[in-house]
Amino acid sequence: MQAPPLCYPGPLPRKDAAVLHIQVNGEDRNVTATTLTALVEELGLDPRKVAIERNLEIVPKSLHPTTTLTDGDRIEIVQFVGGG
Repeated sequence: MQAPPLCYPGPLPRKDAAVLHIQVNGEDRNVTATTLTALVEELGLDPRKVAIERNLEIVPKSLHPTTTLTDGDRIEIVQFVGGG
């Protein structure tokens, strides 16, 4: 009996892209993003409206473009929503 195919939440990676295995808000994900900014874009979120914690440390917004992801990272993303 064959094992079922692995679930891939998110867009399929390019053939030349490396896939990282990370956790986002408690959910295991496979991503091709290499930085926090690229991850936010890959998830379809507005980078102006998020706060990010990487491995239990808050990452200042100014460092999102240069903070690289590695296999096993635990990312928590909070998205701010306006309302009234």
